[in-house]
Amino acid sequence: MSSTQLSHVPPTIIVHEPSFEGWLSAVFYIYEHKLQRQDYLWVTDSNHYTPSLIDTATYVTTDDYKAQRVLTKLNDMLGRSGMRQILWGFLSEKEGISNTLFKVVKYALDYPHRQVLQDLGNLDVLELAQTVKSVGREKHRMEAFVRFEHTEDDVYFARIEPDFNVLPLIGPHFRQRYQDQQWAIYDIYRGYGIFYDKTQAVGNKPAPLQTIVDIDEQVIRNPASVYSEHEKRYQQFWQGYFANVTISERKNPRLHKQYLPQRYWKYLSEKQVLPNAEHLAKRR
Repeated sequence: MSSTQLSHVPPTIIVHEPSFEGWLSAVFYIYEHKLQRQDYLWVTDSNHYTPSLIDTATYVTTDDYKAQRVLTKLNDMLGRSGMRQILWGFLSEKEGISNTLFKVVKYALDYPHRQVLQDLGNLDVLELAQTVKSVGREKHRMEAFVRFEHTEDDVYFARIEPDFNVLPLIGPHFRQRYQDQQWAIYDIYRGYGIFYDKTQAVGNKPAPLQTIVDIDEQVIRNPASVYSEHEKRYQQFWQGYFANVTISERKNPRLHKQYLPQRYWKYLSEKQVLPNAEHLAKRR
């Protein structure tokens, strides 16, 4: 652990590494040093922290052993559903969420016999509940709007830019559905992805998901350059279907955008249609 504070001055800000284990380690540090009752204590990750001459900050490094101890304690205290809310809240990456989660955990530890996550009169619990709802909505949309594109390497590749870090949440959904294919989903905004290698599957058990970070920039910016011939034909068929199935007299752009927000169109193959595309001129 490194520190910018004077040794005798208690920290007002606890800064942790931007990972869930990092946040768990910060919670352990606070209780280890009995800082939980300190006024004006603020917990944040290093991505959202700006050094100040006024604040006294302590940087807490990630300790897997201590993180596991906190995780076990929270599991016992909040149960599986409660831990899901804590994790989903963390994955929102909202500014201030580390502190909100700490205050919810502190509330739960202060009142171990109370169903604290159902106490929406507590502003921190309410904020967490609203955040979890937003993350859940984004997860659901990503599961619906991911579009895989077949590449020359026989890998189905998809790009996404979700508002929240939902990639760890949607991976199991696709892993269960596409066990017989090689596929990858890459979060362009956060610079990492997941890869499913079907050759690693054992019997009826799906293969584990692998984290990928080194992707050719050309694949990310211009995936059409690695399209297989099958994918090129599929794109034409799909775009043609999408254009021809539309009844122009019944178009309702406002309703369409309500069900399919425009910010998701960037990676939807059916939304990449050029108005004068030759293959769209062929009517059924």
